[in-house]
Amino acid sequence: MSTTFANRSAPVPVDELLNSRGAVQQAEGFVVACAISRDSSRMAFATGDGIVHVTPRRGQAEHWRRLEVHDGGALALAQDVTPQGFLTGGDDSRLCRIDADDAVHELSRGRRWVEHVATVVDGRTALIATAVGKQVELRDADGTLARTLDHDSTVSGVVFDARGKRIATSHYGGATLRFVNTKSDAPRVLAWKGSHIGIAMHPNGDALVTAMQENELHGWRLPDGHNMRMSGYPQKTQSFAFSRSGRWLATSGADVIVLWPFFGGGPMGKPPLELAGIQGVVCTRVAFHPQHDIVAAGFVDGTVLMADVATKKVLPVCGPHGGEGHAAVTALAYSPDGGCLAFGTEGGRMAVVDLTPK
Repeated sequence: MSTTFANRSAPVPVDELLNSRGAVQQAEGFVVACAISRDSSRMAFATGDGIVHVTPRRGQAEHWRRLEVHDGGALALAQDVTPQGFLTGGDDSRLCRIDADDAVHELSRGRRWVEHVATVVDGRTALIATAVGKQVELRDADGTLARTLDHDSTVSGVVFDARGKRIATSHYGGATLRFVNTKSDAPRVLAWKGSHIGIAMHPNGDALVTAMQENELHGWRLPDGHNMRMSGYPQKTQSFAFSRSGRWLATSGADVIVLWPFFGGGPMGKPPLELAGIQGVVCTRVAFHPQHDIVAAGFVDGTVLMADVATKKVLPVCGPHGGEGHAAVTALAYSPDGGCLAFGTEGGRMAVVDLTPK
């Protein structure tokens, strides 16, 4: 599905897209995460006060629902393995499912915070993973606990490969890679000193990348274990995402969108591509379009934009918003069909933008 700015040539007012094609609501708590259902029909925004706001794709004001899900803060939000549902984790140690009718179901209640949730669906494979302290709990589609994966330190990120065959985690001292269905617990440990605070896997499964506390990224080329270092950021990289093709890794943490090339022997020995900078304004969130090499980015002042990697054309979604310290974009996601962009901010602004051609 193409997006609306591919044929634009004239400058676009910074708020035109949000004003003409967007729906905006205000939450009381800061937006922790946003997610869009697998069938692209529903959007959800989790906030720090334990509320999840759900809306149909078009986002008319009367259709937004405010669901009291967690007794405390919501920490994680992900699309469910079902077509229209969502999964949330909270500091009340609960994993919850929001179904297609906005009913909330508790799937588990433990003794530790549920800080990260990841899901995968591929053919007959449908799995849920939650990071709970030093463990990852693997669950079947109905929420039944299938396996517990132990780690030596707190798990800071979890990701499946595209087919659900392997699961990777970040933690202090590196990353760990496991096969999901093996009966033995023989993990592949990828060691690198330091605190690793998030993880992403290359679409073809050939590389893992983690964000580090030291304002840099570290990666491993999985076929041979070769280390890759990506540094030079003024701030920590809180958000990073591969393009669908796997050619580019988009990252936050600078006053431009930094894209590392994962082709032609890169990223080692290759300079990153820098797109759509706002001088002195740090990029806080990035997301890649699911079909095209188009990256969306949110900034600390509330600006959201999209940039075409090949042409370097930029389309603003909205300009700066809110007072200092409350405008930062904290959540950003494309719908699976590429026809919608959702974002949320530290100040509780929640927005859904329709990108389908008219």
